[in-house]
Amino acid sequence: MWKPCPYPGVSWDSEHRAEPDPWKGTAACIAMGLLFVMTIGLIYWQAADQSHKHWILQGRFTGIFWESKKHSLVFQALSEDRTAVEVSVGHIGDPDLHVRFARNRCRLNSSGFCTEWDGQLEVRVVLEQDELWHMECYNITWMPLHCHVDMRHCFYMENIFWYGGAGVQAQKWPINTVKIPLQPFTVSDLRLNPSGYGSVLDHRFFGSTGVAVLFSPDVPLNVGIDSNLKLCVQPQHILVTQPLQYRVCVGRNLRAVHQKIAHECRLHPPQLPNLGILRSSLWKLVVNTDSGAKLEKELRTFANRLKRHQFNEGIISLDEHSTSLLLKTDHSYSHARNRNLPLVRHLNLSVTFTPYVNVNNQQFQMSLQEGNEAFWLSRLTTTQGHVVPLMSPWKGDICVKLNISNPAAVRWFLEQVGNRSAQLDAEYVILEGGEGSLSDGLPEVQVGQEYITLLAGLAMRVGRTAIVTSGSRTSDVPLFIMMSPLQGSWGYTGIKGIIPSILHYSILGYNFFISDAIGGSLVDHMISDKELFIRWLEIVSFLPVISFQTPPWSFSEYWVLNLTKSYLSLHHDFVVPLLLKYAHEWKETTNPIYRPLWWISPEDPFTFTIDDEFLIGSEVLVAPVTDQGKVERNIYLPGEGIQWRDRWNGQVFDGGTLLRSYSVRLDKVAVFLRIQS
Repeated sequence: MWKPCPYPGVSWDSEHRAEPDPWKGTAACIAMGLLFVMTIGLIYWQAADQSHKHWILQGRFTGIFWESKKHSLVFQALSEDRTAVEVSVGHIGDPDLHVRFARNRCRLNSSGFCTEWDGQLEVRVVLEQDELWHMECYNITWMPLHCHVDMRHCFYMENIFWYGGAGVQAQKWPINTVKIPLQPFTVSDLRLNPSGYGSVLDHRFFGSTGVAVLFSPDVPLNVGIDSNLKLCVQPQHILVTQPLQYRVCVGRNLRAVHQKIAHECRLHPPQLPNLGILRSSLWKLVVNTDSGAKLEKELRTFANRLKRHQFNEGIISLDEHSTSLLLKTDHSYSHARNRNLPLVRHLNLSVTFTPYVNVNNQQFQMSLQEGNEAFWLSRLTTTQGHVVPLMSPWKGDICVKLNISNPAAVRWFLEQVGNRSAQLDAEYVILEGGEGSLSDGLPEVQVGQEYITLLAGLAMRVGRTAIVTSGSRTSDVPLFIMMSPLQGSWGYTGIKGIIPSILHYSILGYNFFISDAIGGSLVDHMISDKELFIRWLEIVSFLPVISFQTPPWSFSEYWVLNLTKSYLSLHHDFVVPLLLKYAHEWKETTNPIYRPLWWISPEDPFTFTIDDEFLIGSEVLVAPVTDQGKVERNIYLPGEGIQWRDRWNGQVFDGGTLLRSYSVRLDKVAVFLRIQS
């Protein structure tokens, strides 16, 4: 049985002797009186303060108590008297709740606690201890006893920095400064819902105090972030008795907690995706035409320019519209002998398909005629039990969406994708369109995270060269994922959002990603800002795949083209071997390839908010410039007892050092190599 922590001991020496002096005696009496009053006040203050705190469970390293004054659960690290996280549970039923939480109504051992809360809900807390990881986890279930119980729990952000969860349009690292209204916690199409959640979403959150919070993915949630104040969650549906379940794990530090949770969440033996793409670059072809003939001409011209400028390993990436246009032409690129397309025939192409089909498309019309309405996400009519396909906007068209839980529909879709990608002799296939919901009230398998999970499984059946555009509970699927599209700007919707996105993807287990095109792809034209192009190029040269939408030859200065070639060579010769090395380490240990600075210094508060530097493994630190017009920046080198060497000039610096106004020319990116002892 736990024992409450004793109050700090208060004592003084009553055997003290001094020379008789009336003034000294008076002063001593006054001093002793003041000390007595202060001591009594301190004890009273502590007793009054402690009266609001009621311990629920206590493990070897941590404990959890109920703070009745604030209606919150507080998770505490006992040895350091450190608050790991505080959770406000709101007011439900009788406001005098501390008595109810202080009484354990379950006949469990010391590792469990449960009670009934004012006839509104049942609460169960189970403690799990892991001495190997020096970590303790609390599994908490709040089960409403009837409908209309509104449970909203808020995790405070005061004195704690949070990471993980879902991406947003203007990605931040940590997520404390994000402001998102309470809404369904599901992947959205940010082009239609810019205030929604982005292409990678996970129910895991990590805190800088060495805490992890894992929400049950089986319960649909609403989640909101109130900037710098709190992260709030609630079950989506209060018309049914739906539980709120989460797991709170407290460990030595942030890195240790992440390693433990990543190890636990690895459900399958890890596999690596097709890493051949690492040595290629993607070149997005932007063509504003509805003519297949004009597209072919643009494709030939673009291919010739790639060859002329010696970008021979480039992959020409076609969006959904261009893919559809090429498929309407009456030939196959892999067998085109009588057409003047010798270059196109041998190009590496990536093509794009989606589970959406235009309602005017012949394929959709034929499916209705053949009685295959169930091929599409549908709703049962209330009259005769017929299914009615649901319609949804997709890139300006009214479409239906593939019912991915229908095996016949999946077989039909795979056959379509296989035949069409073979017709175009495509090297890679991009499957987009997993994100977004069609309508409220549909089963979760059709519109939520489960759709994305099933789409990733479908992509695996397309082949290891498939690429997806959204992820939720799919970090163990050996596929590359496209990062969210960005604006061509210097803000967090543009270049400043790249590194926070890198760290967000990696910390959730998505190590094999393809960054958005240099200059951003949310614009349908080539950027003209040369400085933005160069600074963007310098960042993505250290990422798995470099993607272009604005070709470097579009700038009048020839040195921009030469600089691009230089960074492509750096990527090929220096970055790719590093990625291959740490890809295998990830396979063995779950440690991410791209790491935040706190990975090296998990107890250094300075590292918790650095969002413009990143690590490759633990041996290369990259610190790009993301501010317009700057040729210098502050750089923090983590790790007491570690030394770092500037890759370009050979200077050596100690870890734990802040380099102020460090020179970084326009054609350079700051790179430091860890000196191995």
